[in-house]
Amino acid sequence: MKTPQLFGTNGIRGIPNQDLTLDLATGIGRSIGTFFKSSRIAIARDTRISGDMFLFAVASGAMSTGSDIVYIGVLPTPGLQYYCRENHIPGIMITASHNPPQYNGIKAIDSDGTEIDEATEVKIEDIYENRKYKLADWDKIGRYSYDNTGIDLYMNSIITSVNSKTIAESNLRVAIDTGNGASYYTSPEILTRLNCHPVSLNANPDGKFSSRNSEPKPENLSDLISIMKTGKFSIGIAHDGDADRCVFIDEKGNFVDGDRSLALIVKHTVKRGDSVVTPVSSSDALSEICTEKGAKLILTRVGAPIVARAMIDNNVTIGGEENGGIIYGKHQYCRDGAMTMALMLDLLARENKPLSELLRDIPEYYMIKTSVPRKREWEEIKELITKKFTGKMFDFTDGIKIYDTDGWTLIRPSGTEKIVRVFSESRKQETAKEYNKEYETFLKNL
Repeated sequence: MKTPQLFGTNGIRGIPNQDLTLDLATGIGRSIGTFFKSSRIAIARDTRISGDMFLFAVASGAMSTGSDIVYIGVLPTPGLQYYCRENHIPGIMITASHNPPQYNGIKAIDSDGTEIDEATEVKIEDIYENRKYKLADWDKIGRYSYDNTGIDLYMNSIITSVNSKTIAESNLRVAIDTGNGASYYTSPEILTRLNCHPVSLNANPDGKFSSRNSEPKPENLSDLISIMKTGKFSIGIAHDGDADRCVFIDEKGNFVDGDRSLALIVKHTVKRGDSVVTPVSSSDALSEICTEKGAKLILTRVGAPIVARAMIDNNVTIGGEENGGIIYGKHQYCRDGAMTMALMLDLLARENKPLSELLRDIPEYYMIKTSVPRKREWEEIKELITKKFTGKMFDFTDGIKIYDTDGWTLIRPSGTEKIVRVFSESRKQETAKEYNKEYETFLKNL
């Protein structure tokens, strides 16, 4: 099957007025409108400065095909996805997710609330590349309107998906860092409605992400970690720019890797005979948990839409990625930071134990993640890797996963940036570092 050239792992991304131009945005809007042939298309954006510019460009393109555009505001990507699912209409999200503020992007959402699959991306790109637009006559051009019900619809759906009464009675104190992104209102408000006594950081919309980098990594969460070290809070929570991801800080101020939070939620969600879906980049801790619980682990390529599609195909309730992106099928089939937040609060309330204690039951693995600039074509890099490390066991599900004596390393090209990602895991931190350094050095020296 032909692979998409514009759509990466999670939509089209680039720097405004450089590789992401208004002409491209308008053309993609026309292509999405032409493909869906829908009378209505929902649209939303995150807080980035260029958000309005691309929203109107994409919306104009879609309206030129005869589709009415319904703008539902600044809210998380999963908020738009839930609106699309409930109203049975496609959608367009203007966001670059965790990328730095100078980036923006375009995601297309299907009418069931899932991100479009690769086959659909290829069809939309074909319409764009060959200008196969179906433009409407002057009196059939689409209209633009605003619907302010989407935010409450989304927040209520989260609250009713968990045991809100148990959470409300648990008297949890939560510190939350929304990073000036799309969840600046929704996540603190959900916490308030769950009686969680939230204290918010960076909960104002700032398209420059002035307070911290959008990606919720430990080095970007120093303020939240400092607050958690005071011992006054039950849990710390942080989102990325469009809040489809969620990471946690325990009550002692320790950052919890996304693979451990995923394994913990899976441990307390699945039953014998269930299945769990995750990419090949996820920790072996999840594999151990699934074996312990008698559940089947299904491995996929990296990318939330790919994981979500596999969950739908296999009727799976829980899945996700190691970066804090958990998918809860009983709510909707997409990464959802607020849903992940609510699932963790539900777990804390039910177990009545601190997060650090609950994590003791999760197998201890160490994962080192780095990246290097990609200055050659990926196929050439892949060939050089296999020649250099002949004799080792390879898995080509996504990129190259190299198995060593007591660990593994996954090397794959990023779908959103011109870099090669290097993930190394072992039961010993020093071993994981050694593996990562070995492959990172090899890539840098190409």
